[in-house]
Amino acid sequence: MSRSTAFRALGQAALGAVLLTAGTGHLTTQREEFQAQVPSWFPVDPDTVVLVSGVVELALGSALLATWRQPARRLLGLAAAGFFVGVFPGNIAQFVERKDGFGLDTDGKRALRLLGQPALVAWALAATRS
Repeated sequence: MSRSTAFRALGQAALGAVLLTAGTGHLTTQREEFQAQVPSWFPVDPDTVVLVSGVVELALGSALLATWRQPARRLLGLAAAGFFVGVFPGNIAQFVERKDGFGLDTDGKRALRLLGQPALVAWALAATRS
């Protein structure tokens, strides 16, 4: 295994662990915090959105830890990246609507959080490429 292959595998496993941790938080102790990221205009109950997104994160995290062969691995990376893009409006809403959550209690902190989402997209794509 080359160094770059090993580094991508480590990145994939770490992303899987992050998603499992976040998904667990969505369903348990951080459920209310995650509701701050649900846009007020979204026509679904915020708790339902948090629960569904938590289940998706658990599924993606588990799959990232279990899928190592291409092309399935690449497709999984695309799915994870798509998920991160899909939830980005929630991060924007948290900033625009000035909702506190996860210690993001200032405009500056919420704006900085917006930069994290493109980083997650890049991480998912880089860790699962061929």
